[in-house]
Amino acid sequence: MIIIGELINGMYKALAKAIMDREIDVIQHLAVEQAQAGAKALDVNVGPYSKDPKEDMKWLVESIQSVTDVSLCLDSTKADVIEEGLKIAKSRAIINSTDADEEKMNTIFRLAKKYKTQVIALTMDKSGVPNTKEKRLELAATIVAKAMDMGVNTEDIYLDPIVLPVNVAQAQGLEVLEAIREFRLLSDPPPNMVVGLSNVSQGTKARSLINRTFLTMAVANGLNAAIIDPLDKDLMDALIAAELIMNKQIYCDSFLDAYRKK
Repeated sequence: MIIIGELINGMYKALAKAIMDREIDVIQHLAVEQAQAGAKALDVNVGPYSKDPKEDMKWLVESIQSVTDVSLCLDSTKADVIEEGLKIAKSRAIINSTDADEEKMNTIFRLAKKYKTQVIALTMDKSGVPNTKEKRLELAATIVAKAMDMGVNTEDIYLDPIVLPVNVAQAQGLEVLEAIREFRLLSDPPPNMVVGLSNVSQGTKARSLINRTFLTMAVANGLNAAIIDPLDKDLMDALIAAELIMNKQIYCDSFLDAYRKK
C-alpha cells in the first residue's frame, strides 16, 4: 500500500497559520512524523488562505526536503503552483491532480511528461462527480487513454473514484468499491487506485471507525494507495491486518511491529 500523508495542508487553520508565519518547525515535525509512521509520500497543499501560493509551495517543499527524502504529492488546483514545487523536487513527485476535462489533462500530463512524475486523476469532469460505477469507469477510460496518447505510462496514473461522505451519499460507497475493482481492467499494466480516505467520514461522529472500515473494504477490492492520516494508529493497524488477510504480507505473531519497522 502506498500511503500518502495528508496532514501538510493549508486547509487546516493551524497549518495555514504555520505557512503564513513561516513556522518551519511545525511543518518539519509533521513531515518527519508522517514519514516515520509509514507514509511513502507527503501531500503538500498551501491551502485556500495563501496570499502567494507559488512562494508558499516553494517554501513548503524546501522545508520538507531538508528533513526527509520521501516523495512529495504536490496538491493544487493551479498548474503553475504545482510546477513551482516540481522545479525543486529532489525525488520523483506525484501531481495532485487532474480530472477528465480535456484542457486540464493536456496541462497536467504535459507537466508529468516534462518532470517525469506520477499523476492522481479524479474520475469527474465539468459536470461534477458521477453517481454510478459505469460513469466513473467511462471517465477513467478517458483519462487512461489520454495519458497513453501523451506518453504517460499507465502505471504512473492513480485513478481516484472520489469517495463522498457517507452521511450525505451513503449509496456511493458501494459504487466506489465496485469502480476500484474494475479500474484494474482498463489497461495492462493497470493503473493504480487511490482514495482521499477522510472524505468518507466527513461530518460524521465515528470518523476513525468509518475510515478504517472503508479502507479495509477498499483494500479487499484492489486499492493500492490512499491519502490518509498515518498518525492514526488504529487506522494503520487495520490497514496492516487487511493486507495480511489479502496475502500481501507474511504472518508472524508480531506482524504489526514487523510491518511498522518495514
